[in-house]
Amino acid sequence: MTPNLVTVFGGSGFIGRQVVRRLAALGCQVRVAGRDPETALPLKTAGDVGQIAPVQANIRHEKSVRAAIDGADAVVNLTGILYEGENQRFETVHAMGAKRIAEAAAAAGVASLVHMSALGISSDEDAARYAQSKAAGEDAVRKAFPDAVIVRPSVVFGPQDDFFNRFAGMMQYAPVLPAIGGGEQKFQPVYVGDVAAAIVKGLTDPSTAGETYELGGPTVYSFRELMQLIMRELDTHVGFIPVPFEIAKVMAFFMQLLPVPPLTVDQVRLLQNDNICDGTLPGLTELGIEPTAAEAIIPSYLDIYRKGGRFSQPSRA
Repeated sequence: MTPNLVTVFGGSGFIGRQVVRRLAALGCQVRVAGRDPETALPLKTAGDVGQIAPVQANIRHEKSVRAAIDGADAVVNLTGILYEGENQRFETVHAMGAKRIAEAAAAAGVASLVHMSALGISSDEDAARYAQSKAAGEDAVRKAFPDAVIVRPSVVFGPQDDFFNRFAGMMQYAPVLPAIGGGEQKFQPVYVGDVAAAIVKGLTDPSTAGETYELGGPTVYSFRELMQLIMRELDTHVGFIPVPFEIAKVMAFFMQLLPVPPLTVDQVRLLQNDNICDGTLPGLTELGIEPTAAEAIIPSYLDIYRKGGRFSQPSRA
Protein backbone atom coordinates (compact mmCIF):
# COMPACT_ATOMS: atom_id res chain seq x y z
CA MET A 1 0.00 0.00 0.00
CA THR A 2 2.97 2.34 -0.49
CA PRO A 3 1.74 5.46 -2.32
CA ASN A 4 3.51 6.54 -5.49
CA LEU A 5 3.18 10.30 -5.03
CA VAL A 6 2.77 12.04 -1.66
CA THR A 7 2.22 15.76 -1.07
CA VAL A 8 3.56 16.92 2.30
CA PHE A 9 2.40 20.33 3.48
CA GLY A 10 4.92 21.72 5.95
CA GLY A 11 7.49 19.22 4.73
CA SER A 12 10.46 21.54 5.21
CA GLY A 13 9.85 21.89 8.95
CA PHE A 14 11.35 19.98 11.89
CA ILE A 15 8.96 17.01 11.68
CA GLY A 16 8.40 17.34 7.95
CA ARG A 17 12.03 16.76 7.07
CA GLN A 18 11.94 13.41 8.85
CA VAL A 19 8.71 12.42 7.12
CA VAL A 20 10.02 13.36 3.67
CA ARG A 21 13.21 11.34 4.16
CA ARG A 22 11.25 8.27 5.26
CA LEU A 23 8.90 8.50 2.30
CA ALA A 24 11.83 8.87 -0.08
CA ALA A 25 13.46 5.80 1.46
CA LEU A 26 10.26 3.86 0.67
CA GLY A 27 10.56 4.88 -2.96
CA CYS A 28 7.76 7.47 -2.96
CA GLN A 29 7.79 10.57 -5.10
CA VAL A 30 7.39 13.49 -2.70
CA ARG A 31 6.08 17.00 -3.23
CA VAL A 32 7.17 19.30 -0.41
CA ALA A 33 4.52 22.02 -0.39
CA GLY A 34 5.09 25.35 1.34
CA ARG A 35 4.94 29.11 0.98
CA ASP A 36 8.67 29.28 0.23
CA PRO A 37 9.82 26.28 -1.84
CA GLU A 38 13.47 27.30 -1.39
CA THR A 39 13.38 26.15 2.25
CA ALA A 40 12.85 22.60 0.97
CA LEU A 41 15.71 22.60 -1.55
CA PRO A 42 18.18 20.89 0.87
CA LEU A 43 15.77 17.93 1.05
CA LYS A 44 16.30 17.11 -2.64
CA THR A 45 19.54 15.31 -1.73
CA ALA A 46 17.56 12.91 0.48
CA GLY A 47 16.27 11.07 -2.59
CA ASP A 48 17.12 10.22 -6.16
CA VAL A 49 17.22 12.89 -8.83
CA GLY A 50 13.71 14.26 -9.25
CA GLN A 51 12.26 12.19 -6.43
CA ILE A 52 11.69 15.12 -4.05
CA ALA A 53 10.14 18.23 -5.58
CA PRO A 54 9.58 21.48 -3.65
CA VAL A 55 6.37 23.22 -4.79
CA GLN A 56 4.82 26.55 -3.86
CA ALA A 57 1.54 26.34 -1.95
CA ASN A 58 -0.19 28.72 0.42
CA ILE A 59 -2.86 27.05 2.55
CA ARG A 60 -4.83 30.29 2.54
CA HIS A 61 -5.31 29.96 -1.22
CA GLU A 62 -7.51 27.09 -2.40
CA LYS A 63 -6.14 27.11 -5.95
CA SER A 64 -2.54 26.58 -4.85
CA VAL A 65 -3.57 23.83 -2.41
CA ARG A 66 -5.45 21.98 -5.14
CA ALA A 67 -2.50 22.33 -7.52
CA ALA A 68 -0.11 20.88 -4.92
CA ILE A 69 -2.42 17.89 -4.36
CA ASP A 70 -3.34 17.24 -8.00
CA GLY A 71 -2.31 13.70 -8.97
CA ALA A 72 -1.15 12.70 -5.48
CA ASP A 73 -2.03 9.34 -3.96
CA ALA A 74 -1.60 10.56 -0.38
CA VAL A 75 -1.37 13.82 1.55
CA VAL A 76 0.23 14.81 4.84
CA ASN A 77 -0.66 18.07 6.61
CA LEU A 78 2.01 19.18 9.08
CA THR A 79 1.35 22.92 8.94
CA GLY A 80 1.17 24.69 12.26
CA ILE A 81 2.29 27.75 14.21
CA LEU A 82 3.18 28.18 17.89
CA TYR A 83 2.31 31.86 18.03
CA GLU A 84 0.40 34.30 15.89
CA GLY A 85 1.86 36.97 13.64
CA GLU A 86 0.42 39.68 11.46
CA ASN A 87 -0.31 37.28 8.58
CA GLN A 88 -0.47 34.00 10.47
CA ARG A 89 -3.44 33.36 12.76
CA PHE A 90 -4.34 30.15 14.58
CA GLU A 91 -7.79 29.99 13.01
CA THR A 92 -6.39 30.55 9.52
CA VAL A 93 -3.65 27.90 9.75
CA HIS A 94 -4.99 25.24 12.10
CA ALA A 95 -8.69 25.35 11.23
CA MET A 96 -9.27 26.89 7.79
CA GLY A 97 -6.00 25.57 6.38
CA ALA A 98 -6.74 22.05 7.61
CA LYS A 99 -10.25 22.26 6.15
CA ARG A 100 -8.95 23.45 2.79
CA ILE A 101 -6.37 20.66 2.54
CA ALA A 102 -8.82 17.93 3.59
CA GLU A 103 -11.50 19.11 1.16
CA ALA A 104 -9.00 19.33 -1.70
CA ALA A 105 -7.67 15.84 -0.90
CA ALA A 106 -11.20 14.41 -0.90
CA ALA A 107 -12.09 16.17 -4.16
CA ALA A 108 -8.93 14.83 -5.81
CA GLY A 109 -9.72 11.26 -4.79
CA VAL A 110 -6.64 10.94 -2.60
CA ALA A 111 -6.43 7.50 -0.99
CA SER A 112 -5.02 8.52 2.39
CA LEU A 113 -4.59 11.67 4.46
CA VAL A 114 -2.63 12.13 7.67
CA HIS A 115 -3.32 15.29 9.66
CA MET A 116 -1.08 16.38 12.52
CA SER A 117 -2.91 17.91 15.46
CA ALA A 118 -1.65 18.15 19.06
CA LEU A 119 -2.30 16.81 22.53
CA GLY A 120 -4.50 18.97 24.73
CA ILE A 121 -6.93 20.19 22.09
CA SER A 122 -10.15 21.63 23.45
CA SER A 123 -13.32 23.29 22.21
CA ASP A 124 -13.96 24.97 25.58
CA GLU A 125 -14.35 28.73 25.37
CA ASP A 126 -11.82 29.30 28.15
CA ALA A 127 -9.16 27.08 26.54
CA ALA A 128 -6.09 28.49 24.80
CA ARG A 129 -6.88 29.67 21.28
CA TYR A 130 -4.15 27.35 19.97
CA ALA A 131 -5.99 24.38 21.49
CA GLN A 132 -9.37 25.59 20.20
CA SER A 133 -8.06 26.07 16.66
CA LYS A 134 -6.48 22.60 16.65
CA ALA A 135 -9.82 21.12 17.77
CA ALA A 136 -11.64 23.01 15.01
CA GLY A 137 -9.11 21.70 12.51
CA GLU A 138 -9.71 18.11 13.57
CA ASP A 139 -13.47 18.58 13.24
CA ALA A 140 -13.08 20.03 9.73
CA VAL A 141 -10.78 17.20 8.63
CA ARG A 142 -13.13 14.50 9.94
CA LYS A 143 -16.07 16.10 8.15
CA ALA A 144 -14.28 16.46 4.81
CA PHE A 145 -12.22 13.24 4.89
CA PRO A 146 -13.69 10.74 7.41
CA ASP A 147 -10.91 8.16 6.85
CA ALA A 148 -8.14 10.63 7.65
CA VAL A 149 -5.58 9.53 10.24
CA ILE A 150 -5.06 12.15 12.94
CA VAL A 151 -1.95 12.19 15.13
CA ARG A 152 -1.63 14.21 18.32
CA PRO A 153 1.98 14.43 19.52
CA SER A 154 3.20 15.78 22.84
CA VAL A 155 6.37 17.92 22.86
CA VAL A 156 8.53 16.56 20.03
CA PHE A 157 12.28 16.23 20.59
CA GLY A 158 15.25 15.54 18.34
CA PRO A 159 18.10 17.40 16.65
CA GLN A 160 17.06 21.01 15.94
CA ASP A 161 14.00 20.78 18.18
CA ASP A 162 12.54 23.94 19.68
CA PHE A 163 12.34 22.67 23.26
CA PHE A 164 15.49 21.02 24.58
CA ASN A 165 17.69 23.20 22.38
CA ARG A 166 16.04 26.39 23.55
CA PHE A 167 16.38 25.67 27.26
CA ALA A 168 19.90 24.28 26.88
CA GLY A 169 20.85 27.53 25.17
CA MET A 170 19.25 29.58 27.94
CA MET A 171 21.23 27.67 30.54
CA GLN A 172 24.44 28.98 28.96
CA TYR A 173 23.83 32.46 30.35
CA ALA A 174 20.83 32.37 32.72
CA PRO A 175 21.58 31.52 36.38
CA VAL A 176 17.86 30.93 36.99
CA LEU A 177 14.85 29.92 34.92
CA PRO A 178 11.21 30.87 35.46
CA ALA A 179 8.99 27.96 36.52
CA ILE A 180 5.52 29.04 35.39
CA GLY A 181 2.89 27.73 37.75
CA GLY A 182 5.65 26.17 39.83
CA GLY A 183 6.92 24.00 36.96
CA GLU A 184 4.74 21.02 37.84
CA GLN A 185 3.05 20.71 34.44
CA LYS A 186 3.41 17.23 32.97
CA PHE A 187 4.87 16.47 29.52
CA GLN A 188 5.42 13.24 27.61
CA PRO A 189 8.17 14.08 25.09
CA VAL A 190 8.07 12.01 21.92
CA TYR A 191 10.99 11.44 19.53
CA VAL A 192 10.66 13.07 16.11
CA GLY A 193 11.68 9.80 14.44
CA ASP A 194 8.79 8.01 16.14
CA VAL A 195 6.33 10.71 15.08
CA ALA A 196 7.55 10.44 11.48
CA ALA A 197 7.23 6.65 11.60
CA ALA A 198 3.65 6.98 12.88
CA ILE A 199 2.75 9.37 10.07
CA VAL A 200 4.18 7.06 7.41
CA LYS A 201 2.33 4.13 9.00
CA GLY A 202 -0.89 6.13 8.72
CA LEU A 203 -0.29 6.57 5.00
CA THR A 204 0.60 2.97 4.25
CA ASP A 205 -1.48 0.81 6.62
CA PRO A 206 -5.21 0.64 5.70
CA SER A 207 -6.07 -0.52 9.24
CA THR A 208 -5.28 2.96 10.56
CA ALA A 209 -7.96 4.69 8.45
CA GLY A 210 -10.21 6.96 10.49
CA GLU A 211 -8.19 6.55 13.68
CA THR A 212 -6.82 9.21 16.02
CA TYR A 213 -3.50 8.48 17.74
CA GLU A 214 -2.00 10.18 20.78
CA LEU A 215 1.77 10.14 20.47
CA GLY A 216 3.87 10.29 23.62
CA GLY A 217 7.20 8.95 24.75
CA PRO A 218 7.75 6.22 27.35
CA THR A 219 8.12 8.63 30.30
CA VAL A 220 6.03 11.42 31.81
CA TYR A 221 8.05 14.32 33.28
CA SER A 222 7.23 17.55 35.05
CA PHE A 223 8.73 20.71 33.57
CA ARG A 224 11.23 20.81 36.44
CA GLU A 225 12.26 17.22 35.76
CA LEU A 226 12.86 18.02 32.09
CA MET A 227 15.06 20.97 33.07
CA GLN A 228 16.97 18.73 35.46
CA LEU A 229 17.44 16.24 32.63
CA ILE A 230 19.05 18.96 30.53
CA MET A 231 21.22 20.09 33.43
CA ARG A 232 22.53 16.58 33.97
CA GLU A 233 23.44 16.32 30.33
CA LEU A 234 25.21 19.68 30.34
CA ASP A 235 26.80 19.07 33.74
CA THR A 236 25.51 22.42 34.93
CA HIS A 237 22.97 23.82 37.38
CA VAL A 238 20.48 26.66 37.28
CA GLY A 239 17.88 27.65 39.83
CA PHE A 240 14.13 28.05 39.44
CA ILE A 241 11.93 31.03 40.22
CA PRO A 242 8.27 30.02 40.64
CA VAL A 243 6.05 32.36 38.63
CA PRO A 244 2.27 32.25 39.29
CA PHE A 245 0.15 31.93 36.16
CA GLU A 246 -1.42 35.36 36.46
CA ILE A 247 1.96 37.06 36.76
CA ALA A 248 3.25 34.97 33.85
CA LYS A 249 0.36 36.24 31.71
CA VAL A 250 1.35 39.85 32.45
CA MET A 251 4.96 39.09 31.51
CA ALA A 252 3.87 37.26 28.37
CA PHE A 253 1.68 40.19 27.31
CA PHE A 254 4.80 42.27 26.76
CA MET A 255 6.99 39.40 25.48
CA GLN A 256 4.51 38.59 22.72
CA LEU A 257 5.13 42.02 21.20
CA LEU A 258 8.60 40.87 20.11
CA PRO A 259 9.09 39.63 16.50
CA VAL A 260 9.88 36.12 17.81
CA PRO A 261 8.15 36.03 21.22
CA PRO A 262 9.74 33.75 23.84
CA LEU A 263 6.33 33.49 25.54
CA THR A 264 2.75 34.51 24.78
CA VAL A 265 -0.38 34.79 26.88
CA ASP A 266 -1.92 31.94 24.92
CA GLN A 267 1.08 29.71 25.69
CA VAL A 268 0.68 30.45 29.39
CA ARG A 269 -2.92 29.24 29.10
CA LEU A 270 -1.64 26.04 27.49
CA LEU A 271 0.77 25.53 30.39
CA GLN A 272 -2.14 25.45 32.82
CA ASN A 273 -2.86 21.90 31.61
CA ASP A 274 -0.72 18.77 31.35
CA ASN A 275 0.45 17.67 27.90
CA ILE A 276 0.28 13.88 28.20
CA CYS A 277 -1.60 10.97 26.63
CA ASP A 278 -4.73 10.09 28.58
CA GLY A 279 -4.75 6.42 27.54
CA THR A 280 -8.19 6.45 25.94
CA LEU A 281 -6.83 6.51 22.37
CA PRO A 282 -4.29 4.28 20.62
CA GLY A 283 -0.69 5.44 20.39
CA LEU A 284 2.76 4.41 19.21
CA THR A 285 2.51 0.91 20.67
CA GLU A 286 -0.66 0.17 18.71
CA LEU A 287 1.18 1.32 15.59
CA GLY A 288 3.94 -1.18 16.27
CA ILE A 289 6.44 1.54 17.24
CA GLU A 290 8.45 1.26 20.44
CA PRO A 291 8.62 4.75 22.02
CA THR A 292 12.14 6.15 22.24
CA ALA A 293 13.34 7.58 25.56
CA ALA A 294 14.56 11.17 25.64
CA GLU A 295 17.64 10.07 27.57
CA ALA A 296 18.70 7.92 24.63
CA ILE A 297 18.63 10.75 22.10
CA ILE A 298 19.27 14.18 23.61
CA PRO A 299 22.95 13.53 24.44
CA SER A 300 23.57 13.20 20.69
CA TYR A 301 22.64 16.82 20.02
CA LEU A 302 22.91 18.74 23.30
CA ASP A 303 26.63 18.02 23.47
CA ILE A 304 27.23 21.16 21.43
CA TYR A 305 26.29 23.28 24.44
CA ARG A 306 29.13 21.77 26.41
CA LYS A 307 31.38 23.21 23.71
CA GLY A 308 29.98 26.72 23.85
CA GLY A 309 27.35 26.31 21.15
CA ARG A 310 24.31 28.56 20.94
CA PHE A 311 20.70 27.92 20.07
CA SER A 312 19.41 29.25 16.76
CA GLN A 313 15.73 29.30 15.91
CA PRO A 314 14.95 26.12 13.88
CA SER A 315 12.48 26.07 11.03
CA ARG A 316 8.88 25.59 12.09
CA ALA A 317 6.69 22.93 10.59
